[in-house]
Amino acid sequence: MTLVQLRHLIALADQGSFSRAAQAVHLSQPALSRSIRALEDELRQPLFDRVGRRVEPTALGREMIERARLVVLDADELRVHVQQVRAQQRGTLRIGLGSGPGGLLVQPLLHKLCTDHPRMRLHIARSGTELLVQSLRARALDALVVDVRSMLPAPDLRTEQVCELRGAFMVRSGHPLACRPPPLGFDSLGAYPIASTPLSDEVARILVDRYGPQAHPEVCVTLRCDELTSLVELARASDAVVLAVRAAAPDLVELALTPALAATARFGLVTLARRSPSPALAIVRGLMRQHMAPGA
Repeated sequence: MTLVQLRHLIALADQGSFSRAAQAVHLSQPALSRSIRALEDELRQPLFDRVGRRVEPTALGREMIERARLVVLDADELRVHVQQVRAQQRGTLRIGLGSGPGGLLVQPLLHKLCTDHPRMRLHIARSGTELLVQSLRARALDALVVDVRSMLPAPDLRTEQVCELRGAFMVRSGHPLACRPPPLGFDSLGAYPIASTPLSDEVARILVDRYGPQAHPEVCVTLRCDELTSLVELARASDAVVLAVRAAAPDLVELALTPALAATARFGLVTLARRSPSPALAIVRGLMRQHMAPGA
């Protein structure tokens, strides 16, 4: 059997008739019929039952179709991978960034491709993790950079943790809380708006363990936004307290709470498990290690 025959098999299963399948693969109907018949002769088993003008797969046919889809997908991905290797400097990188990574990576990524890879096309999508995963599965994106703690395990996703950053409650210099002697209790934050990006269930659990039910994000966070950069700017210009990774705002003052927060965000690359990763992801991985490492 050949890859072409497997494509004909899939087309016939999808279209349900020889005439429509022949049109889909740009063949004459007799040519498509000969291709399917040759495959059935090789297997010595019928793959389709003819029911009037329609065809329906046999039990063996259904198994063949399912496995043929995987084989054809692998072949297509191999072809795409080779093309990407050849055209690395002219390729396209479509990357989805979660709220934390977006605040840390957008500018470095734009600058890197603009200066070092001017012929490469870049598309950055910003959204919540759930919507980004939907776009990845729809193949509208090549990869995601998100807090991997916000991801549910799935067999079709490949997750690679790249870096781990410490979280903190932060305020502007001169904020009333910054002027109080440490350590502070969590209750002292209640007099001010608390701002954060959407937080993972793991971070929510840590907050409740450290400070009690009043520290659950659904209770204490009054300003929630996917754009970390906007929240940091808000904290610089107001009395809002921002909960974010420390590296996102090194100029802000970290509040020393008791007990200590001791929470981290684990950022990683997420790709489709059966899809060849774009060679350009090496650029993203390098920028993550450069700009999202502790102390960066």
